[in-house]
Amino acid sequence: MADDGFRTTLGDYFTLQRGTTYKSRLLGLPGPVLLGLATIQRNGGFRTDSLQTYGGDSPTKLLVQPGDLYLSLKNVTQSADLLGAVARLPIDHPPGRLTQDTVKLEPIGSAVPLDYLYWLLRTPQYRSYCRAHATGTTNLGLSREDFLGFSAPEPTPIQSKIVDTLSSLDDKIELNRRMNKTLETMAWSLFKSWFVDFAPVRAKAAGRDTGLPKSIADHFPDRLVDSELGEIPEGWEICRFGAVVEQLRDQENPLSSPNVLYHHFSIPSFDAGQTPKLEYGESIKSIKSRVPAGVVLLSKLNPEIDRVWLVDVEVSARAVCSTEFLVLRARAPFTRSYAYCLARSSAFRQQIEGLVTGTSKSHQRAQVASILDLGVVSAPADIVGAFSATAENLLARTLTCRRESRSLIALRDTLLPKLISGEMRISDAERFIERSDI
Repeated sequence: MADDGFRTTLGDYFTLQRGTTYKSRLLGLPGPVLLGLATIQRNGGFRTDSLQTYGGDSPTKLLVQPGDLYLSLKNVTQSADLLGAVARLPIDHPPGRLTQDTVKLEPIGSAVPLDYLYWLLRTPQYRSYCRAHATGTTNLGLSREDFLGFSAPEPTPIQSKIVDTLSSLDDKIELNRRMNKTLETMAWSLFKSWFVDFAPVRAKAAGRDTGLPKSIADHFPDRLVDSELGEIPEGWEICRFGAVVEQLRDQENPLSSPNVLYHHFSIPSFDAGQTPKLEYGESIKSIKSRVPAGVVLLSKLNPEIDRVWLVDVEVSARAVCSTEFLVLRARAPFTRSYAYCLARSSAFRQQIEGLVTGTSKSHQRAQVASILDLGVVSAPADIVGAFSATAENLLARTLTCRRESRSLIALRDTLLPKLISGEMRISDAERFIERSDI
């Protein structure tokens, strides 16, 4: 870097600290979070759904502190979605440890505009640069020299305004994510209390107050009895999962409607934040299952991964999903919220995991008929109704938050290319900021 501080490439801002291998037997033990490829979103961003602590050696040079940037210089697929993809450890997150697949960006000096550089590494122009400079045929790589050689002139006033807007949008998206987590936790906690732990029944059996309104508490019995699934409330039954939900089997070939815009609910879309991809039929190359409004999607692929999707589909929309998903509609008197929480319950997940076939770890499946035949506890209609009166509202609010986040993401993705192109004027940026204030 020149003595006058003029910077033109990423190499003028950063040096790179590469991570090292780790011992898998020490995963889950107390220690820093392990920051491997699974913690980086496709094309950039921090992932929160695949975090594991690591109890092994974590020297200071391998630690990523809150606010630090780290990235991947490799990718295990030809899509190159993770090649050069950057993540920023959240400010309120504990330190993390690099792996052999990730590198930390060490700022040169104290005046490095990290916010600007973070968003620069999220632009489509940078992502295209990474793909163009990829090496290898199976496992793609990006050399340190090519990464550090990417053009990164110091930010202009208009770029600084764009960065402020991008950061504001990101804050709102993160707030929605946290709100959704809270709402889902509230719905799940109520389901677990009533239908897994049977807390109101145990309270009545012990002569304690259930903490529920009398109109609801009176519907719960005051003793547990034995069943094939262990103790359950007296008067409740064991039924098949297929008595709680109906599998919808309608299929469609999107290639037959090449100009129709579909909401495509795929496994990758679920893993990338439960946002369906908008695609024209000509881009969807195989038969898919139709997804009507008001259903739950349950993945039969690798069931040790909790892929249960409370989908948000408008009645008029054309929506399809991977045939790896079961499209499930709740049967009366059960409701979507009840079926969703049941499908995510630990006991049910363990039963599905016991059904897997296939020897490849990445392609284990549970048979559909076996899933629908699993035994589950069936609560009386009045108790299901009381639960759903609360849970339906909580989960509906999560869909509202996701809808808003999709709008925010669309605004962000519209603005990102302009960080490099410089097409916007100050007045345009200010109007964009006003538009994003939703």
